[in-house]
Amino acid sequence: MAINLRSLGNAVRTSLRVLERFRSGGTGSPGSTATPTPVRARTGVSAGYPGDFHGISAVHYAPEPDGDPDPGEVVWTWVPYEEDYSRGKDRPVLLIGHNGPHLLGLMLTSRDHDQDGNSAGDYVDVGTGSWDRQSRPSEANLRRILQISPEGIRREGAVLERARFDLVAAELRRRHGWS
Repeated sequence: MAINLRSLGNAVRTSLRVLERFRSGGTGSPGSTATPTPVRARTGVSAGYPGDFHGISAVHYAPEPDGDPDPGEVVWTWVPYEEDYSRGKDRPVLLIGHNGPHLLGLMLTSRDHDQDGNSAGDYVDVGTGSWDRQSRPSEANLRRILQISPEGIRREGAVLERARFDLVAAELRRRHGWS
Protein backbone atom coordinates (compact mmCIF):
# COMPACT_ATOMS: atom_id res chain seq x y z
CA MET A 1 0.00 0.00 0.00
CA ALA A 2 1.39 3.40 -1.01
CA ILE A 3 1.64 6.05 1.67
CA ASN A 4 0.45 9.54 0.82
CA LEU A 5 2.97 11.73 2.66
CA ARG A 6 0.69 14.77 2.61
CA SER A 7 -2.13 12.81 4.28
CA LEU A 8 0.29 11.36 6.80
CA GLY A 9 1.68 14.83 7.58
CA ASN A 10 -1.85 16.22 7.99
CA ALA A 11 -2.77 13.38 10.34
CA VAL A 12 0.32 13.98 12.48
CA ARG A 13 -0.31 17.75 12.62
CA THR A 14 -3.97 17.25 13.54
CA SER A 15 -3.03 14.77 16.25
CA LEU A 16 -0.49 17.18 17.73
CA ARG A 17 -3.04 20.00 17.75
CA VAL A 18 -5.62 17.82 19.50
CA LEU A 19 -3.08 16.69 22.09
CA GLU A 20 -1.99 20.31 22.67
CA ARG A 21 -5.62 21.39 23.20
CA PHE A 22 -6.16 18.49 25.60
CA ARG A 23 -2.95 19.31 27.47
CA SER A 24 -3.89 23.01 27.75
CA GLY A 25 -7.26 22.15 29.29
CA GLY A 26 -9.46 22.47 26.20
CA THR A 27 -12.87 20.83 26.11
CA GLY A 28 -11.96 18.42 23.34
CA SER A 29 -10.60 15.01 24.17
CA PRO A 30 -7.89 13.19 22.20
CA GLY A 31 -10.47 10.81 20.73
CA SER A 32 -12.98 13.52 19.83
CA THR A 33 -14.06 13.74 16.19
CA ALA A 34 -15.88 17.07 16.50
CA THR A 35 -14.01 20.35 16.23
CA PRO A 36 -13.43 21.34 19.86
CA THR A 37 -14.48 24.75 21.14
CA PRO A 38 -10.89 25.99 21.73
CA VAL A 39 -10.30 26.21 17.97
CA ARG A 40 -13.31 28.51 17.65
CA ALA A 41 -12.22 30.56 20.65
CA ARG A 42 -8.72 30.96 19.27
CA THR A 43 -9.89 32.11 15.85
CA GLY A 44 -13.12 33.82 16.91
CA VAL A 45 -13.97 37.02 18.71
CA SER A 46 -12.81 35.95 22.17
CA ALA A 47 -9.25 35.53 20.93
CA GLY A 48 -9.42 38.82 19.04
CA TYR A 49 -10.30 37.77 15.51
CA PRO A 50 -8.28 40.37 13.59
CA GLY A 51 -11.24 41.08 11.35
CA ASP A 52 -11.58 40.83 7.64
CA PHE A 53 -8.67 42.13 5.58
CA HIS A 54 -9.37 45.46 3.86
CA GLY A 55 -5.95 46.50 2.58
CA ILE A 56 -3.94 45.85 -0.54
CA SER A 57 -1.71 42.81 -0.65
CA ALA A 58 0.02 40.53 -3.11
CA VAL A 59 -1.68 37.38 -4.28
CA HIS A 60 0.65 34.47 -4.95
CA TYR A 61 0.51 30.78 -5.73
CA ALA A 62 2.89 28.71 -3.61
CA PRO A 63 1.45 25.29 -2.66
CA GLU A 64 4.03 22.98 -1.09
CA PRO A 65 3.48 19.27 -0.30
CA ASP A 66 4.81 19.80 3.23
CA GLY A 67 1.62 19.57 5.30
CA ASP A 68 1.60 23.31 6.08
CA PRO A 69 -1.13 25.56 4.65
CA ASP A 70 0.08 27.61 1.68
CA PRO A 71 -1.46 30.03 -0.83
CA GLY A 72 -3.00 28.06 -3.67
CA GLU A 73 -4.44 25.43 -1.35
CA VAL A 74 -8.02 24.93 -0.24
CA VAL A 75 -8.23 24.33 3.50
CA TRP A 76 -11.02 23.78 6.02
CA THR A 77 -11.21 26.23 8.89
CA TRP A 78 -13.71 27.94 11.14
CA VAL A 79 -15.00 31.15 9.51
CA PRO A 80 -16.81 33.76 11.60
CA TYR A 81 -20.05 35.17 10.25
CA GLU A 82 -19.67 38.64 8.78
CA GLU A 83 -22.42 40.09 10.96
CA ASP A 84 -21.28 38.39 14.20
CA TYR A 85 -17.65 37.30 14.65
CA SER A 86 -18.57 35.32 17.76
CA ARG A 87 -20.50 32.84 15.58
CA GLY A 88 -19.49 31.01 12.44
CA LYS A 89 -19.02 27.64 10.82
CA ASP A 90 -16.41 25.30 9.43
CA ARG A 91 -15.99 25.79 5.69
CA PRO A 92 -13.53 25.52 2.78
CA VAL A 93 -11.29 28.52 2.14
CA LEU A 94 -8.92 29.21 -0.76
CA LEU A 95 -5.66 30.62 0.58
CA ILE A 96 -4.41 33.56 -1.51
CA GLY A 97 -1.59 35.24 0.42
CA HIS A 98 -0.24 36.47 3.75
CA ASN A 99 -0.64 39.43 6.07
CA GLY A 100 2.00 39.20 8.78
CA PRO A 101 1.33 36.05 10.83
CA HIS A 102 -2.05 35.50 9.18
CA LEU A 103 -2.96 33.74 5.98
CA LEU A 104 -5.40 35.51 3.67
CA GLY A 105 -8.25 33.49 2.24
CA LEU A 106 -11.50 33.54 0.31
CA MET A 107 -14.54 31.52 1.37
CA LEU A 108 -15.74 28.92 -1.10
CA THR A 109 -19.39 28.19 -1.66
CA SER A 110 -21.22 25.55 -3.66
CA ARG A 111 -24.19 27.87 -4.19
CA ASP A 112 -24.32 29.06 -7.82
CA HIS A 113 -24.29 32.86 -7.71
CA ASP A 114 -24.24 33.19 -11.51
CA GLN A 115 -27.93 32.28 -11.45
CA ASP A 116 -28.57 35.15 -9.02
CA GLY A 117 -27.74 37.77 -11.66
CA ASN A 118 -24.44 38.53 -9.91
CA SER A 119 -23.20 41.29 -12.18
CA ALA A 120 -20.94 42.83 -9.52
CA GLY A 121 -18.31 40.13 -10.03
CA ASP A 122 -18.39 39.07 -6.40
CA TYR A 123 -17.72 35.41 -7.21
CA VAL A 124 -15.26 33.48 -9.39
CA ASP A 125 -15.92 29.91 -10.50
CA VAL A 126 -13.17 27.55 -9.32
CA GLY A 127 -14.77 24.25 -10.36
CA THR A 128 -14.78 21.03 -8.42
CA GLY A 129 -12.17 19.54 -6.14
CA SER A 130 -11.57 17.10 -3.33
CA TRP A 131 -12.48 19.78 -0.77
CA ASP A 132 -16.16 18.97 -1.51
CA ARG A 133 -17.15 15.36 -0.88
CA GLN A 134 -20.16 15.71 -3.20
CA SER A 135 -18.01 17.08 -6.07
CA ARG A 136 -20.16 20.19 -6.41
CA PRO A 137 -18.74 23.13 -8.40
CA SER A 138 -17.50 25.89 -6.11
CA GLU A 139 -17.14 29.65 -6.34
CA ALA A 140 -14.72 31.92 -4.45
CA ASN A 141 -16.30 34.93 -2.73
CA LEU A 142 -14.24 38.04 -3.60
CA ARG A 143 -16.23 40.39 -1.35
CA ARG A 144 -14.73 39.17 1.90
CA ILE A 145 -11.04 38.52 2.51
CA LEU A 146 -10.41 36.55 5.69
CA GLN A 147 -7.39 36.69 7.96
CA ILE A 148 -6.72 33.19 9.25
CA SER A 149 -4.37 31.93 11.90
CA PRO A 150 -2.42 28.93 10.56
CA GLU A 151 -3.13 27.13 13.86
CA GLY A 152 -6.88 27.44 13.23
CA ILE A 153 -6.79 25.41 10.04
CA ARG A 154 -8.42 22.04 10.61
CA ARG A 155 -7.26 20.28 7.45
CA GLU A 156 -6.04 20.78 3.92
CA GLY A 157 -8.58 19.93 1.25
CA ALA A 158 -6.69 20.19 -2.04
CA VAL A 159 -4.34 22.21 -4.19
CA LEU A 160 -6.24 24.39 -6.65
CA GLU A 161 -4.92 24.06 -10.20
CA ARG A 162 -2.73 26.99 -11.25
CA ALA A 163 -5.02 28.04 -14.14
CA ARG A 164 -8.05 28.25 -11.84
CA PHE A 165 -6.05 30.10 -9.18
CA ASP A 166 -4.89 32.59 -11.82
CA LEU A 167 -8.54 33.41 -12.64
CA VAL A 168 -9.15 34.24 -8.97
CA ALA A 169 -5.89 36.23 -8.78
CA ALA A 170 -6.82 38.28 -11.87
CA GLU A 171 -10.16 39.20 -10.31
CA LEU A 172 -8.52 40.13 -7.00
CA ARG A 173 -6.11 42.40 -8.87
CA ARG A 174 -8.94 43.98 -10.88
CA ARG A 175 -11.35 44.40 -7.99
CA HIS A 176 -9.03 45.22 -5.07
CA GLY A 177 -5.88 46.55 -6.78
CA TRP A 178 -3.67 43.75 -5.52
CA SER A 179 -0.31 43.01 -7.10
